[in-house]
Amino acid sequence: MPSADSGKFNKIIKKGQNMKLVKFKIKNFRGYQNETIIDFENLTAFVGKNDVGKSTILESLDIFFNSGTGVVKLEKEDINKTCLANGDNEIVFSACFSELPEELTIDSTHSTSLSDEYLLNSDNQLEIVKRYKDAGKEKVFIKANHPSNEICCELLTKKNPELKKIVEQNNIVCENKAVNSIMRKAIWSHFANDLQLSEKEIETTSKGDDDSIKSIWEKLQNYIPIYSLFQSDRKNSDTDNEVQDPLQTAVKQILSSQNVQDKLKEVSDEVLKELQMVATSTLEKLNKLNSNLASTLLPKIPEAGGLKWNDVFKKVSISSNDDIPINKRGSGVKRLILLSFFQAESDKRKVENNNRGIIYAIEEPETSQHFEHQRILIDALKKLSEQDNTQVLLTTHSSLIVKNLDFKNIRLILDNSGVKEVSKIQKRYLPSPSLNEVNYLAFGEITEEYHQELYGYLFMESGATAESKFNNWLKDTHKLNASKKWVPMDKKTKQLLAAQDATLPYYIRNRIDHPENQNNAVFTIEELKESIQEMQKIFATMS
Repeated sequence: MPSADSGKFNKIIKKGQNMKLVKFKIKNFRGYQNETIIDFENLTAFVGKNDVGKSTILESLDIFFNSGTGVVKLEKEDINKTCLANGDNEIVFSACFSELPEELTIDSTHSTSLSDEYLLNSDNQLEIVKRYKDAGKEKVFIKANHPSNEICCELLTKKNPELKKIVEQNNIVCENKAVNSIMRKAIWSHFANDLQLSEKEIETTSKGDDDSIKSIWEKLQNYIPIYSLFQSDRKNSDTDNEVQDPLQTAVKQILSSQNVQDKLKEVSDEVLKELQMVATSTLEKLNKLNSNLASTLLPKIPEAGGLKWNDVFKKVSISSNDDIPINKRGSGVKRLILLSFFQAESDKRKVENNNRGIIYAIEEPETSQHFEHQRILIDALKKLSEQDNTQVLLTTHSSLIVKNLDFKNIRLILDNSGVKEVSKIQKRYLPSPSLNEVNYLAFGEITEEYHQELYGYLFMESGATAESKFNNWLKDTHKLNASKKWVPMDKKTKQLLAAQDATLPYYIRNRIDHPENQNNAVFTIEELKESIQEMQKIFATMS
């Protein structure tokens, strides 16, 4: 039957508090050997070269949030090969959340909080750790700055008589010994000067029917955001769940809304009431036939919150009039439908309150889309990420999409001899962030714009008052080869002047800035790359 505190908890949910993902840690999963920490914004875009591990991040999040019921299934092959060779066969994911619920009801009608229960980490965030031994079933822990004092530790796993014993043995003042959370608070308050706080992982596995940590974890799952992954190259087998279909994501959101939850509870309560009557009547009849057997049996009926309503709508899909589902259509069609879905979602979430938190994760939204559709899509995703309780994650190879983002939204993934680094945009060569530089570092994109940025900053740093003096500075101070010949032209008379010995950066800069002077050969992409690298080396010596 429904728990006595369900009404109280529903009131809390109605406040619209939904946790926000702020940090994620990956260890021993595919190419991520050492623990790699990733910071998140409301909109986070992962950029980097092919096979550097962008999709791996989104897929690890799918495993974490959906516990194997999402798009990705954990397999033994996912264990990092180096770790496995060294005897470490445990995959570890950790998620840190902010915007936490103000209170949780776990003992009768009395409320407590994560802070009061010492279940926050050193950054005052909720950190949930999931461990997968041999890539098997998950074990869930809460990593917290928790009391380690012998008397004060492990209170969350103790039953009422055990807590009462601690209170009485230590002459602790406690207003209500019938409520576990009140006794825990009283004990911790009594030893406030000697709690010996230290960061530890507290397993959420139940050790009894009234295990408080289990109850807390069950309540917390109602606040954890929905995670929906839209892959770019998903398999199209008939056994696949249609998770990529946007309607499946919509089902999760609709069913999580408080209005629908209230109606589903009415239905489930009525069904449970009838079931209880049938079970009781059955046992009464059995008692007449075999009283000994009847006395050992009890009706076991699931609570409303444990019913899997999603399964009722698992066949929901967007299909064509020839009954071909969306995940079996061409990439261009799928992406156009997704584009429209995200635009609609942005409008919908803008006017609705109290949405369940959701994280949209999209691989390569630019797939099979021309530039105009890419612009529309990234604009829709940016607007969507601005709505309450909404985060958007994406991977991209598109420099156009990158150029339409703020620096705070970009995460650059690099592989340094097998060690993954996921970093915010930091100073590389230029003294301030540059999207042209991001695209160069992430995709190896060689552009005239990046060349000119490097040239302009170096010119300023050189103190030169003229282009010719800067050319000499490159040649004399930094020993750049001046084997190129630049033939200038008088601006007024259009007459050619004497050829100049030119460094490659100087030559390319003049060729870009003076396209009207056709007396100098067009530079090659190889020369442009070489010039960029030469200037980067100069920056390295100056930093």
